Amino acid sequence: MEDDGGENSSFVVGIIENRAKEVGLAAFDLRSASLHLSQYIETSSSYQNTKTLLHFYDPMVIIIPPNKLASNSSAAVTELVDRFYGSVKKVVLARGCFDDTKGAILIKNLAAKEPSALGLDTYYKQYYLCLAAAAAALKWTEAEKGIVVTNHSLLVTFNGSFDHMNIDATSVQNLEIIEPFHSALLGTSNKKRSLFHMLKTTKTIGGTRLLRANLLQPLKDIETINARLDCLDELMSNEQLFFGLCQVLRKFPKETDRVLCHFCFKPKKVTAEALAVDRAKKSQVLVSSVILLKTALDALPSLSKVLKDVKSSLLSNIYKSVCENEKYDLIRKRIGEVIDEDVLHARVPFVACTQQCFAVKAGIDGLLDISRRSFCETSEAIHNLANTYREDFKLPNLKLTFKNRRGFHFVIPQKNIQGKLPSKFIQVVKHGNNIHCSTLELASLNARNKSAAAECYTRTEVCLEELMDDIRENASVLTLLAEVLCLLDMIVNSFAHMISTKPVDRYTRPEFTENGPMAIDSGRHPILESIHSDFIANNIFMSEASNMVIVMGPNMSGKSTYLQQVCLIVILAQVGCYVPARFSILRVVDRMFTRMGAVDNLESNSSTFMTEMKETAFIMQNISQRSLIVMDELGRATSSSDGFAIAWSCCEHLLSLKAYTIFATHMENISELATIYPNVKILHFHVDLKNNHLDFKFQLKEGPKRIAHYGLLLAEVAGLPSSVIETARMITSKISEKEAKRMEINCLQYHSTQRAYHVAQRLLCLKYSNQDEDTIRQALRNLKESCIMQKL
Repeated sequence: MEDDGGENSSFVVGIIENRAKEVGLAAFDLRSASLHLSQYIETSSSYQNTKTLLHFYDPMVIIIPPNKLASNSSAAVTELVDRFYGSVKKVVLARGCFDDTKGAILIKNLAAKEPSALGLDTYYKQYYLCLAAAAAALKWTEAEKGIVVTNHSLLVTFNGSFDHMNIDATSVQNLEIIEPFHSALLGTSNKKRSLFHMLKTTKTIGGTRLLRANLLQPLKDIETINARLDCLDELMSNEQLFFGLCQVLRKFPKETDRVLCHFCFKPKKVTAEALAVDRAKKSQVLVSSVILLKTALDALPSLSKVLKDVKSSLLSNIYKSVCENEKYDLIRKRIGEVIDEDVLHARVPFVACTQQCFAVKAGIDGLLDISRRSFCETSEAIHNLANTYREDFKLPNLKLTFKNRRGFHFVIPQKNIQGKLPSKFIQVVKHGNNIHCSTLELASLNARNKSAAAECYTRTEVCLEELMDDIRENASVLTLLAEVLCLLDMIVNSFAHMISTKPVDRYTRPEFTENGPMAIDSGRHPILESIHSDFIANNIFMSEASNMVIVMGPNMSGKSTYLQQVCLIVILAQVGCYVPARFSILRVVDRMFTRMGAVDNLESNSSTFMTEMKETAFIMQNISQRSLIVMDELGRATSSSDGFAIAWSCCEHLLSLKAYTIFATHMENISELATIYPNVKILHFHVDLKNNHLDFKFQLKEGPKRIAHYGLLLAEVAGLPSSVIETARMITSKISEKEAKRMEINCLQYHSTQRAYHVAQRLLCLKYSNQDEDTIRQALRNLKESCIMQKL
């Protein structure tokens, strides 16, 4: 396998659907030799689930069958790919390639684990779509890339996306998880960043990709989350361990996870003529992979030394499964029998080329030794030629440079050339303050040197064939090593590094409960607090007895920032990282939905209101009891009466569920919900009115608070005639008078229900309290006394 280009996508995705809008998706990762299968029923006409998965995998190729829609179908996956993924390479394969029977056989032969562990044996007929997509993805990859996957080397996961929190593609954009809003307009100031950019201090490409995957699909398993948090606790309390791991991880090559592909994939057996063109390149990549693997295995004893006395379960499991695994020593000894001890991974082109030519020990292959001698002779002749030119043409600053594509060439500073460059120099190119050139003698030596290097690579590949087969037998332990290194890179170089750069106790460990409340004390926005040093912290408390919070306040008072802040804190907690708060206790969220912003979608001919309604419909169709819903200004894009009616009815629907909802609005009448439904809490952002000017405090306080006519104040500043403003004030005061009377009636009517509900809410909070028995008994006595006093 050739290099996939660093952090660029390495996923080949196959998708197929049936007439019942059931979708099968297979994502084949060429970088980490893994196959991820998903099968689900689309619940919305906009194919949001498929969009979310495609956004997550970010594929380089999408494989689909020919587009033959059922007569009653209005949209299809193939149309979705055409419309939203135009820049991604699309391959249409015949429906015969989407063969579920062949897919099942392939997975049985290639999976590192038994298919029964994936549940495919029992539910084969149920999962036929994703197996068909897998067959197409593997068939295309083998044909296009010219490789065969080694048996029992592929990591296969099924339904992986449903073991994690689901964040739809719209919410990823709204919450600025991967990209900040208006990133193109920010220029190079780099002040506003996304959550991903803030945490992207990983050192390996695999670690960066794992970080991105975790932020897009945070964990749901409390045990796994706590294992990561325990690991962070140990790193934060043991500086020697933290800095030791930082240093050891630098010894592992940046591309360790990619290297494993060369041991999980075998090149197809084809004729020598067909391979003649790029054999040298493939041999070079192969030799480089073995050297990289040797470098990684050589660094394992250092990792073992650092992890020897660790206490957290995650680090101790890594020590037992990797550092104490004898198979790595066996692979290292086997490589040592063939590969020279002094060979190290190098990045400088000519050094890397030389290292690869001399990777195999001398005496193993006679033809290889002859090719090396030729390579050394031509390299020496080239350097001697450069010395000759320096003396003959009086060019002391002439440099000899090597590039993989061009080979050896000369670089001469322009200021050293007096008059015209001698005619002997050809292929003259000006590059900055230097001139790049060659000569016929150099070109001839270059060709001989390149030919000798190519012969070295070819003979080296022949010598390595047996070694490669031995390594492939242990492909599963190499896959484990890659996973461990990516995880350590993310936890140590991203999470722990970020926490260590903040003042002490600014980031704290979150706690999790199965069905308890969501309480965040002095929470801060993780991205914005790095820009604004005087960021105002705010709290939130939600429980089953108080599952909706309505946040009120004028424009620019901080509502949208607060909504985003709560979501980002939950995401950080569920990836296993500390959070920017004094204290936090959370209930695990399985799905996160956001409805923010107000923008026309011209491409799909949707007005602001239509876009708003489509997003709200998707939320209502996919909501679960453990969801977190965040809605900003619902209903403002249409008439005030219709908008208020929609907002009110949506709130009533959400109140009937156990899901937690945070609802920000300008509509003051929405606060009447709290007089009818006791599980509604009203909060407002504090704003002072001074000399007809709004002074924003960005401080969240309980209860509704009306900023009298703040819209009229802004209208007056904008320059509306005073007569118009006065008329508007009269109309507003009459409306407000009627509303106040209605609120008073509601309060009297539902007062007893509210009181009983608040008692129940306090009892629920005490149920999940960590206090001792005496404190809880005293709290119950106080609650009883307050109830008796209220009745009197």
